[in-house]
Amino acid sequence: MKIAVIIVRSLLGFIYVASAVVVLFNLVQAPPLTGDVKTFNDGLMVTGYFIPMLKVIELVCGLALLSGFFIPLALVVLFPVTVHIFVYHLVMMPDGLPVAIFLLIAHLFLAYYHRQSYVPLFKAKQ
Repeated sequence: MKIAVIIVRSLLGFIYVASAVVVLFNLVQAPPLTGDVKTFNDGLMVTGYFIPMLKVIELVCGLALLSGFFIPLALVVLFPVTVHIFVYHLVMMPDGLPVAIFLLIAHLFLAYYHRQSYVPLFKAKQ
């Protein structure tokens, strides 16, 4: 089980780091978008801060996953990002759905493995 956790954690970390580096350093030209997908992406880009902020978060948390430090924290911070990626591809761009499904399953698998780290978050204050 431990080897599977390391493999899944490394893959998830690598995907987030690679995605962040590609966008932050403009390494690959994005394909042209149309329709609602273009409108949605244009809305994110016009803010000027959202995409860089998101990619820095992905980079830092991806590095945490790759290094093995602060894994439960990285998973908590990345969970809304993972859910958004999944829903985005489910609703708007089904072509990317297989990768999005992998991200979601890998994330849930790692969260389950580290579930004891989250127990204090769900204890009621007395």
